[in-house]
Amino acid sequence: MHGSDTGVNRRDFLFRGLTRAIERAGRALGEQIAPATYVRPPGALPEAALAAACTRCGACASACPTHVIVMLGAEAGLAVGTPVLDLAAGACAMCADMPCASACPTDALVVPERGWAAVRLAELHVDRTRCITFRDIECGVCARACPVGPSALVIDERGHPAIGAACTGCGTCIAACVTSPSSLSAHAPGGH
Repeated sequence: MHGSDTGVNRRDFLFRGLTRAIERAGRALGEQIAPATYVRPPGALPEAALAAACTRCGACASACPTHVIVMLGAEAGLAVGTPVLDLAAGACAMCADMPCASACPTDALVVPERGWAAVRLAELHVDRTRCITFRDIECGVCARACPVGPSALVIDERGHPAIGAACTGCGTCIAACVTSPSSLSAHAPGGH
């Protein structure tokens, strides 16, 4: 009896190990095939899965009240026709009901169970060469415009904007920035 228990345990152990290895390989391959390069609407699947699930119907773009969702053109290769946020043109309104994700007829966009607490649309960066606070000019417009508040964007003790952990990447600060082009930019989370 002890021998059969060991065989089952070994089999389970090997199966679990193989399953984890396949999952890791799938994630790594997906990141190589379709790295995170686009700022996607809330509730978007990872790049490779989104490209496979999206029907390119445009329902998410039609449902967006601020019209910042656009569909990628032919230059996007396999991602052609999939939705992205054009945060240079405007900001995501962070609608409570996420109409873009709700309008999706597939699971390419899904309203997260935890809502906005589970969403990071983009990583924001401050360009020190453009931001006027780095030339000793007081500003703070970006921090005052932030809909999330000081846990997302704060003016530090030197008077410079600092992106916090609660930033959703909605792009409101990009649009509010007084410099042209904006001193703030958005990049896909984990992207380049």
